[in-house]
Amino acid sequence: MAVISISFSLLCPLCLLLVIFLLKAQAFGFTADLIHRDSPQSPFYNPSSTKMDRLNNAIKRSLSRASHFKQSFSQSPNTIQSQIIAASGEYLMKLSIGTPPVKTLGIADTGSDLTWMQCEPCTQCYKQNAPVYNPKNSSTFRELSCQSQPCQDLSTSGVCDNNTCHYSITYGDQSYSMGTLAAETFTLGSTSGQAVSIPKLVFGCGHDNEGTFNETATGIIGLGGGSVSLVSQLSDVINGKFSYCLLGFNVNDTVTSKINFGDNAVVSGSGVVSTPIVPNDISTFYYLTLESITVGKKTLKYETKMKYSSGDNNETAQEGNIIIDSGTTLTLLPGELYGKLESELRKNIKAKPSDDPQGLLGLCYGDNNIDLPKMTFKFTGAELELPPTNTFVQNGKLVCLAMVPSDEIAIFGNLSQMNLLIGYDLLKKQLSFMPTDCSNNN
Repeated sequence: MAVISISFSLLCPLCLLLVIFLLKAQAFGFTADLIHRDSPQSPFYNPSSTKMDRLNNAIKRSLSRASHFKQSFSQSPNTIQSQIIAASGEYLMKLSIGTPPVKTLGIADTGSDLTWMQCEPCTQCYKQNAPVYNPKNSSTFRELSCQSQPCQDLSTSGVCDNNTCHYSITYGDQSYSMGTLAAETFTLGSTSGQAVSIPKLVFGCGHDNEGTFNETATGIIGLGGGSVSLVSQLSDVINGKFSYCLLGFNVNDTVTSKINFGDNAVVSGSGVVSTPIVPNDISTFYYLTLESITVGKKTLKYETKMKYSSGDNNETAQEGNIIIDSGTTLTLLPGELYGKLESELRKNIKAKPSDDPQGLLGLCYGDNNIDLPKMTFKFTGAELELPPTNTFVQNGKLVCLAMVPSDEIAIFGNLSQMNLLIGYDLLKKQLSFMPTDCSNNN
């Protein structure tokens, strides 16, 4: 397999400027597979589980993840990384680490910043199927000093020991990872067949890791908005752009979702709508402003002031009042807005509701042939019309609304994002949506 090498250094600004100049002179972009954890292509896949089992497990993970997100907003921004739930993301990425490269599989997480992998020597490591990465076998591994900018960016999470920067992450479910902050060559798989080699990528080399981590994944790939995340480190090279296209349910098992970087991540064409990414002290998450939801001819305003949103005018939607997250399955709405939405749906749907036997979803119907209304989510500057396949989900013999009430946090989850090409422009602070058949998105 051919390898494209991106040569840059966080500690060599002149080198980085040279590389940026060269990359701008020749277009650069690449696309990788995003493997859903419940796909037959995933090592998490359990063939004995039914689709209903997988959905209910995803819903439970979603609610658990959201509950840990809630804790984040009562914490210092410096400890935000510690509040996500271990191994809770829904998508996996293949990559290799070191020179020579060692293949591994990480959980791709837009709710996480620091990328980390288990490393030898292990003081305490959870069992993983793949060999644990040993930095002594790599010619490109380098520990980072306490004076390095990445260590400074970790703030209270970075601890100094003999001038070597150490990190410590304690997750919301008490799982943890501790180790050395380092730089290493990462190689990402690409759908073009040309792997992309990224030297001197900052990551956590975890020597002490314990908790609810799954043995099939060797660590976390941070796609959040913080300075040490993968996309932030690559920002100058990829021009601050990445995008993904998430498959809907019941598609061909041989097809995977895609994540794009750089020139491959440009979202343009007919049907594109864009909305601002709202800055926040907690930089990990991507905040949008949802103004209203329309069902039929009825527009329901978002009037709840969230703890993490900005602005003082309660007559209008507050800025940054909803987080977009690929690792959360359901869409979570403030209780007041959810209540109005459910009430309006009951008026529009000409059928008798049925109870969800799992008690997880609030509005379900036993008739699969009923007409379900479209919904329009109005973000600032962007009206996004969602078909029923994005807002309802088949749960056994029931069809249920894929949204739940939540008074402390609002999340635009991955079911609502399916079959949309979603582009993040971190330089323009803008997010774009384009309706797309993700099974044909190459």
